[in-house]
Amino acid sequence: MSLLKSFLLFIGLMACAVSGPSFAQSDAEALRPLINDLAKGKYAETEKQIGELVATGDPAVAPALEALGEGDLYFRKSDRMVFIAHKAGKGYALTDPLTLEPAGEAGRREVTKIKVNNKLRRVLRSALGSLTLMAADPQVRQAAAQAIFKAQDPEGIDALNAALAAETDDGVRKVMEEARAAAVLNSDLDDAQKLEAVRTLSDMGNRDALSLLIGVQSSADGAVRDAATQAITKIRKSIAAWDAAQNIWYGLSLGSVLLLAAIGLAITFGVMGVINMAHGEMVMIGAYVTFVVQELIRTSAPGLFDYSLFIALPLAFLASGLIGVAIERGVIRWLYGRPLETLLATWGISLILQQAVRSIFGPTNREVGNPEWMSGAFEIGQMTITYNRMWIIVFAMLVFTGLMLVLKKTPFGLYTRAVTQNRRMAASMGIRTPWVDAMTFGLGSGIAGIAGVALSQIDNVSPNLGQGYIIDSFMVVVFGGVGNLWGTLVGAMTLGIVNKFLEPYAGAVLGKIFVLVIIILFIQKRPRGLFALKGRAVEA
Repeated sequence: MSLLKSFLLFIGLMACAVSGPSFAQSDAEALRPLINDLAKGKYAETEKQIGELVATGDPAVAPALEALGEGDLYFRKSDRMVFIAHKAGKGYALTDPLTLEPAGEAGRREVTKIKVNNKLRRVLRSALGSLTLMAADPQVRQAAAQAIFKAQDPEGIDALNAALAAETDDGVRKVMEEARAAAVLNSDLDDAQKLEAVRTLSDMGNRDALSLLIGVQSSADGAVRDAATQAITKIRKSIAAWDAAQNIWYGLSLGSVLLLAAIGLAITFGVMGVINMAHGEMVMIGAYVTFVVQELIRTSAPGLFDYSLFIALPLAFLASGLIGVAIERGVIRWLYGRPLETLLATWGISLILQQAVRSIFGPTNREVGNPEWMSGAFEIGQMTITYNRMWIIVFAMLVFTGLMLVLKKTPFGLYTRAVTQNRRMAASMGIRTPWVDAMTFGLGSGIAGIAGVALSQIDNVSPNLGQGYIIDSFMVVVFGGVGNLWGTLVGAMTLGIVNKFLEPYAGAVLGKIFVLVIIILFIQKRPRGLFALKGRAVEA
């Protein structure tokens, strides 16, 4: 059995399965006389009966036609009922050709094979293709056309011609035309039809079409080869443009991840001047909060799983924020003005937090599932857009907007900006700078926690999760301008896109090294980054 025939039969069987519970009795009874008429014996009668079965457009007749072509269709002499039969011991095991349910056994003398010749086999191949190509379900028709495209089977051309004449769905028609073009290029048809097929594949413009045309270029000659060469050049340019667009999308996706990881650091680093090496562990804590929430939902309320991230977000913010405030009040406030000691202290805290997580949850990765609305993907042209990455970009923009509103429209934001620009002047105006420091550190840590909720959807949840983002976060903050949120946004997106364009040429590791070198050179020219903060203390 050819792969194409097997696939078309599979499509027919799947169409039967999804159309409802096995066939209704009335449907089976309506088709049964047509199936039984295959036992009339003469080749001409059999060919006519095959045509009538195909005309029903019902995929239920596909197994019988496939069995006929394979020599497994028999009729019982006593009542001339038709069955699919396979040898079993000294007789045959019978199967109902419509319901595919066992129908007992019969001795060798009780049944007779329905014979076919080479002409009937060709008719059957065309019939099987026509049957699925003319199915009522558009998805079945499209899958059948895609099977012919992959097989490039010239025997499917007649079936495609008939299907195209009756097709009303534009999307399915396009796939059928592409399948016909692939089959024509693998046939003995004249050059005029092959040139038209080349134009169809050229308009298709993807890698499947390119692969087919490269084969045509190497095997054809004359006008067909020249047309294939021109089409290949056109498709390669189109693919290059779509690849660039895909890299930009991947870059924005990576940039949104970097933004989420860095935005909290931009606040604490900008306001307090603290190099917080434990910031990555705040991200890790948010991811583990998500894991705990999902585990509780799985065991207690599975119906709420699709809402698990909405439940985890405020809890992750609170958990990470409270730990951040505790770190600031317990350790960092005693080390202001001593950056090296602050760096070492927060690095030690990061190790303590990692070990605590290992002791509680173990050292191995933990499974965090994607809700249904974050699963799957869709295509735009030749770009693949995954829902989880898309929603993370949206989430990053919402977090950025929310944080900007907090800093611009609330009293706390006013105090924070005042301390950032001139701490001594703010203190002399009555602002409690230690309180601002604690709340700012808590806010930055809380945002890192909700970043962990998002990152749990695309990365492994493990004790080392935060370590993978801490260096990149510092690069984003320094490149964009310390303490400047707009600079953090632009820096994250820029570094994300540059990384994705460098990776195909230099690899992931070398790409990061190149980015680091570029940032070092850039900082030599602009020590304060892209968007430098302004203020007397800053400029002093």
